[in-house]
Amino acid sequence: MVSLRILNEEELLRNAVDLSDKEARYIALEALKAGVDAVDPRNAVKNFVRSDGYVLKIGNEDLSFNLNGVGRVVVVGGGKASGAMAEALEEVLDDRLDAGFVNVLKGTGADFKVRRVQLNEAGHPIPDEAGLEGSRKIIELLQGLHESDLVFCLISGGGSALMPLPAEGISLQDKKNVTNMLVNRSPATIEEINAVRKHLSVLKGGQLARLAYPATLISLILSDIVGDPLGSIASGPTAPDPTTFNDAVAVLKRYNLWADVPEPVHKRLEAGLRGDIPETPKPGDKVFDKTHNIIVGNNRLAASAACREAQKHGLHTLLLSSLIEGEARHVGTAYAGIAKEVVASGHPVQKPAAIIAGGETTVTVTGEGRGGRNQELTLSAALKMIGLKGAVIASIGTDGLDGPTDAAGAVVDGQTFNRARCMGLNPLDYLKKNDSYTFFKKLNDNIITGPTKTNVNDLAVIVVLR
Repeated sequence: MVSLRILNEEELLRNAVDLSDKEARYIALEALKAGVDAVDPRNAVKNFVRSDGYVLKIGNEDLSFNLNGVGRVVVVGGGKASGAMAEALEEVLDDRLDAGFVNVLKGTGADFKVRRVQLNEAGHPIPDEAGLEGSRKIIELLQGLHESDLVFCLISGGGSALMPLPAEGISLQDKKNVTNMLVNRSPATIEEINAVRKHLSVLKGGQLARLAYPATLISLILSDIVGDPLGSIASGPTAPDPTTFNDAVAVLKRYNLWADVPEPVHKRLEAGLRGDIPETPKPGDKVFDKTHNIIVGNNRLAASAACREAQKHGLHTLLLSSLIEGEARHVGTAYAGIAKEVVASGHPVQKPAAIIAGGETTVTVTGEGRGGRNQELTLSAALKMIGLKGAVIASIGTDGLDGPTDAAGAVVDGQTFNRARCMGLNPLDYLKKNDSYTFFKKLNDNIITGPTKTNVNDLAVIVVLR
């Protein structure tokens, strides 16, 4: 049973020109809802953490604890979904949970019912003082733990900004300045950016795991990064960091930024090069002998659930990939090509068909319009679907927010182009201006869900009935 609401679903269905398009739209929207529901943070936690009397079973029951032999049980963490994760974990642990402190998105703390875990509202995507103070509280809770204690760390997308704690001597502004340089003045990869950030932090790059040791650490992770790299999700606070101070300095020098970074950053990194301060914990470090990183939700889980929902409606299904990346408009063109191939030849799956894909595309902004990657993807697809009957492509961000807009994404069919032209709109002009949000708002084909309180990247559904 799906629980996610698409607030304008009736309007999206009314926009269909004929019955086959309406049916295709309906199935695509139902599949999207089922996909997001499958990665609801509460469900994700309860699927992996179960209590059977005094025995706590985690994952596929290969990890279990007799709570009679466990000391303190505490919960820490941060992220956009971590409030819901904390609520679910409290329900499982009940009175066996001793204390907890979790940083959550500002304005959401009252949404969750917790008794023993304190939820601290903090800023995202811009870290703030509330996040700093909350991170200090997390450290306090981890101090003085013993071998018999059990720590749960709840991590989800946004955790990097929500658990900000620069290393001693470095201000939050210093760290922001360095990150902005790497993002805006260089082509540095996310791995290179993280190599620098982890070496300017107290919690990132496995350092939360170091603080929790010698207690046993169970890290429950809702992944918002394609491929689920543990070291990148929330900057990997409980994962080994293979990068070094030397790597961090090399990145800054490679992109000619070394001379411009704040002096406290210079001093920290140079001290690291000399060995005056410890490295982040590496693979093989003893702290990870007692650390268990568990992915409780990701894009593949959402995509698989979307496939199952489409099957309920009698469609042949294919999970194309949960690792799709690339320029959004190019991916949209490719999805339209797949829809046309299904119509023409029945490949890669016979009609009636649903092809599910996930991942996270990008948008190279050259215009001055508004939009997001899912809306730009579907707008591009509409240009190549002209005239198809009973064929729909819908794509959303699973967090309910597509770029700087209030839309989660959009839906298109073979009549979208003609409907736009009848309204005096040229879809290509809107694509050139990166103004997909305005385009779909005029057609009333934006998908509106509001924040879903989860995030496992993007989910797209291609439905072909005829």
